[in-house]
Amino acid sequence: MIEVMFDLPARLTAKAAPALISVDTAHLTRVARAVDDQVGMLRARIEAERLKPGGGGQATVERDLEVHRLGARVRTLERYGRDLCLGRIVHDDGEVTYIGRLGLTDGDGARLLVDWRSPAAEPFFGATAARPMGLASRRRYRWTGGRIVDYWDEPFGVDGVPGVALDEDAALMSSLAASRSSRMRDVLATIQADQDAIIREGSAGALVVDGGPGTGKTVVALHRAAYLTYSDARLAAQGGGVLVVGPHRPYLAYIADVLPGLGEDSVRTCTVTDLVPEGAHAVDEADPEVARLKSTLDLAIDAAVALYEEPPGDGPVIVLGEDELRVTSADWAEAFAAPEPGTPHNDARDQVWEALLAILLDRLRGQGDDAGVGSQDLDQFDAYGLGVDDPDAAFRMALTRDRGLLEAIGASWPILEPTDIVGDLLTVPAYLRRCAPWLSAEEVAGLRRDAPDAWTVADLPLIDAARDRLGDPERARRLRGDRLRREAHRARMREVAEDLIASDDTELRVMSMLRGQDLGATWEGNVVEDEAAGDRLAGPFAHLVVDEAQELTDAQWRSLLRRCPSGSLTVVGDRAQARHGFAETWEERLARVGMRDARVSHLTVNYRTPAEIMAYAAPVIRAALPDANVPRSIREGGLPVEHGRRADLAAVLESWLATHAEGVACVIGDPTVPDGDRIRSLTPADAKGLEFDLVVVVEPASFGDGLTGAVDRYVAMTRATRELVVLEG
Repeated sequence: MIEVMFDLPARLTAKAAPALISVDTAHLTRVARAVDDQVGMLRARIEAERLKPGGGGQATVERDLEVHRLGARVRTLERYGRDLCLGRIVHDDGEVTYIGRLGLTDGDGARLLVDWRSPAAEPFFGATAARPMGLASRRRYRWTGGRIVDYWDEPFGVDGVPGVALDEDAALMSSLAASRSSRMRDVLATIQADQDAIIREGSAGALVVDGGPGTGKTVVALHRAAYLTYSDARLAAQGGGVLVVGPHRPYLAYIADVLPGLGEDSVRTCTVTDLVPEGAHAVDEADPEVARLKSTLDLAIDAAVALYEEPPGDGPVIVLGEDELRVTSADWAEAFAAPEPGTPHNDARDQVWEALLAILLDRLRGQGDDAGVGSQDLDQFDAYGLGVDDPDAAFRMALTRDRGLLEAIGASWPILEPTDIVGDLLTVPAYLRRCAPWLSAEEVAGLRRDAPDAWTVADLPLIDAARDRLGDPERARRLRGDRLRREAHRARMREVAEDLIASDDTELRVMSMLRGQDLGATWEGNVVEDEAAGDRLAGPFAHLVVDEAQELTDAQWRSLLRRCPSGSLTVVGDRAQARHGFAETWEERLARVGMRDARVSHLTVNYRTPAEIMAYAAPVIRAALPDANVPRSIREGGLPVEHGRRADLAAVLESWLATHAEGVACVIGDPTVPDGDRIRSLTPADAKGLEFDLVVVVEPASFGDGLTGAVDRYVAMTRATRELVVLEG
């Protein structure tokens, strides 16, 4: 039975002709049935996986990953159902290919949909009249409630293509005119050729997507994240997945549905302030000059930590029996040199300790029985020759329990907290002067504050750099505690074994087996090292997508690059929207933080903002930046920019709500307006990356003077997709 797939309104009766839609109806019926079949099959597989015994370790991890993978596909299939199909392409030879959010086959293995990210789907997005890519025509669907309520056809290079209802660019224009909501709209079916070319660029190195307001930079970034996750085997081999970094929390909420809708729920998202826990309560840096100075201070972290890695002089003296063992400055220097370069400070402490023990044990071996300890009245071999007890065990235990030695290493190579390092730099001028010699006395004084933990956004990259240099202090403490417990456990087991051996009066003396290494290893295995789960944003990631990247400081860039050793990034931004200026080229800017050979792709068409609004906004930014890359709008909204007084705000909003059953308005510049679902209230900075049907800009002159004020006004005005109202004081 063929289901009803098309529900075209009366005004589109001509499009409902069987010659135009019967083939699609039959095919989409097969798609709907295949979706139902797959959902049932996948749910059965999920249940079977869950019933499998975990077995612990890797087997449990693999089972859980498979359940997650299958569940993600079920969620996508159930979310879209037959709406999985974006449209179709007809090749020059008459072959028809249907494009889907996911690939789909029927029970016999026949291909019903090709995944939008596959090479076979590329012409659906990339074909143009000048470059048809082997297509005769393209059709895009508009779905509502599981039915097609409109579709748009485009022929390529030929006249009189049968089975086509000519619409040209109607699909794009209809999408652009649609009402907005609190979440980014699904625009996959209307991705344009210039955007698709960037989405499908290779992942090697840094790709900069540069474009003005409304050019679809965020759309490109998110679709590129989904495309690379699906198509790039190198990213899968490197592990870590993809991380999308946005400018603020409203942005993350706005894009929350996009990647799951593209078939990807493994991509992580965050803001740059989320990279460290202290970001949850950090406030903006009030003084721009202080923020500028702090953007260089992450370079002082290594010097700050190195002061805690300087070997001490002679001492302490360790009493072993009747003799004494002095730890010399040479011993300390040798032990402090033991960690491999790049080892985090806190992780290296155990390496220093083990090196120092080895040095002292070597000296004790040289002293032999003259040391007064260590000559144990124990057989070196058990009755069966199964193993040898540790000949240094007594020495090691004596050194481990020596309070003077423990206090000395604790003082000379302490476990450090990253927040303590940064707090000390900002509250102890002498410490900052020594670690950041490039700062003047006036700059050091300007950075000083009284409260060490009154964190600002500018402090966060410093904390992140300190955490990277130090390693996790809690993990270091935990591992040290585990090591001490293991050593104590071994000592107790040796005492028990010797007692049992001494009391064994059997002919075979079977208790001597307890001295064997195999059983000793079994005892030690009873103490399990407790490893904490890693920070989900610590990386490393195989690829980073960084939106609104023109705002990042050098220190913030270095925080991100530490999480992406491969250097595979998609960098998205607009130099003209940098609130604190962006005088360099993208290539120069990224080279300064270590990303060389970056390539830049430009988006120049404004799909979002009507020409009337752009004509009003362009002079605002060009007054401050004459060479700003203001994009060209491709549509007119028919509504002029309206002006009024601040007192008119309530009336403007009430009138708009009364005449618009759908859509979202945004007030920018009046924090007294309650923030809700249909009326948002944001600052210019928090409106970046978002779009609204109506934007009301309140007292734009109050946004400030100079470049920052101009950028804020430009950003605020260009969020509108239909109407812009400017209210003065």
